[in-house]
Formats: sequence, structure tokens, C-alpha cells
Amino acid sequence: MIAYVEGKLAHKDPAYAIIDTNGVGYEVKISLQTYGALPEPGQRCKLFTYLNIREDAHVLFGFAGPDEKHLFLDLVGVSGVGPSTALVMLSSLSSSEIRHAIANEDVRVVQSIKGIGAKTAQRVILELKDKMRKESLTSPVPLMAGASGNQVRNEALAALVTLGIPKPTAEKSIDTILKREGDDITVEQLIKLALR
Repeated sequence: MIAYVEGKLAHKDPAYAIIDTNGVGYEVKISLQTYGALPEPGQRCKLFTYLNIREDAHVLFGFAGPDEKHLFLDLVGVSGVGPSTALVMLSSLSSSEIRHAIANEDVRVVQSIKGIGAKTAQRVILELKDKMRKESLTSPVPLMAGASGNQVRNEALAALVTLGIPKPTAEKSIDTILKREGDDITVEQLIKLALR
């Protein structure tokens, strides 16, 4: 397993980052929490990673800190929650919000995440509530402000499509949110609202 990747940030997108490590570019799928914590391209960074090996692909998932990685591993350990779903969960809510919802058995909050139905939400809570109650790691990762106007829309759309949401659905959702919220919204906020 690859525990972490450290190097120069070659590219940063709300759904993935490319880390240049000694001339090898690792494409790493990331959550919005990690996107907000990444430095600007060209600077050094370190992502804690999880390698998901499937029949058709080897996919590397990256996290800004070990806390987010541990929560991701807890989530994928639940039957019916795959790596992509866990990444959507970490993009929709902060790690502390997810832990709090699970520990307090708040099915409504967990179910508010796009792609999580009532049964999956109940299963996540049932399997993880005791563990979340024991853990006291609740330091949220701050989000950074995004760009403006059309760039925000385009970055959010690319991230949503990468997360598996059909492009027409994502466009409609983004346009509705932009009309309601205005242009002062960050990419992270826009994606979070679209995922709910």
C-alpha cells in the first residue's frame, strides 16, 4: 500500500490533484476538504493515501491529514459504501460533521448527502456510532476561498461530473444554486450545496 505521496503539486482540481514526486505524476482523487487544504500549484505538499485496487483500475485516494483518511477507511468499511460514495460524503460535510451525525444517530443529516439512501444512512450509523462516540478527533479543515464567476461554475461542474453526477443534472443544480446564492460563492460551497 502507498501510505502517502509527497512532492510538488503539479495540478489541483476540486475532484483530483496531481503530485509530482521525482518526475512521476501521481493522480490522486480528493475530497473538497483536501482541495481546500492544498497549497497553490508549484508548492510542495503531502497527501495521505489509500490505494483502491479493482479489476479495471488502480485508484489512489488522497487526504490532507490522517484524520480524514481514517474516517474514509471507516466509511468504506461499511457494507454498501464504496470509495466514491465515501469521497462524496467527505465532500458534502466536514469530518467533524459526519462524526457528529453518526455519533448522535442523526439519519437525516447522513441521508442528506447525495447518493445516500435511508438504508445506507442507517447502516452507516449502526456500524460506526460506537466507534465515533469513542473518538474525540474533531478538528475541521478550513476551506479556502475560490475564484469568481464562470471559473467557479466550471470547476464545480467538473468536480461533480468526476464524482459521478450526470452533467445535465449537475449543470441544472449549479445554475439554480448560483441564481439563489449569487456570484460570491466559493467552489467548495457550490459543490457542497449541489451534493445535498
